[in-house]
Amino acid sequence: MKRHTLYLFVGYPGAGKTRVSRIIAETNGAVHLWADTERHKMFPNPTHSLEESQQLYDHLNAVTEDLLAQGKSVVFDTNFNFHADREKLRAIAERQGAEMIILWIATPVEVAKKRAVGTRLLRNGYTMSMSEEQFDAIAAKLEPPTKDENFIKIDGTEIDREKIIRLLR
Repeated sequence: MKRHTLYLFVGYPGAGKTRVSRIIAETNGAVHLWADTERHKMFPNPTHSLEESQQLYDHLNAVTEDLLAQGKSVVFDTNFNFHADREKLRAIAERQGAEMIILWIATPVEVAKKRAVGTRLLRNGYTMSMSEEQFDAIAAKLEPPTKDENFIKIDGTEIDREKIIRLLR
């Protein structure tokens, strides 16, 4: 019997994380926790401040742990670009007997930046604005998965549903 799984993402804003998240959720019935949507639910006028982000991720980590405790797989759709954050979630997965897979959406920085910068309407109905400075600050801090982390590298320039499904089997 296959264990429930926690899926985390590493990648620049605009890399394709949400697209891959949806494919996984639709394919295996995992719960899709989209941090952008949850932020807007919790904070109608989000500021993306450190305090706001801490509240958001404390909440999402608790929801993730609860879902895993119920034996459900979770697609945690946000950037886990810091090794320390991935380790926090690894501990949650281990406590709940879940496997954890990191999906590194490797998209060239220029492509991701073009997708992410500016104001755009998200599929959840909210708008998102990102400046070049914000993008550059996030991109500069990305810590790629280490060789001891269980990760799958995906080309974010050509996200193909069938290819994603094959990679996850």
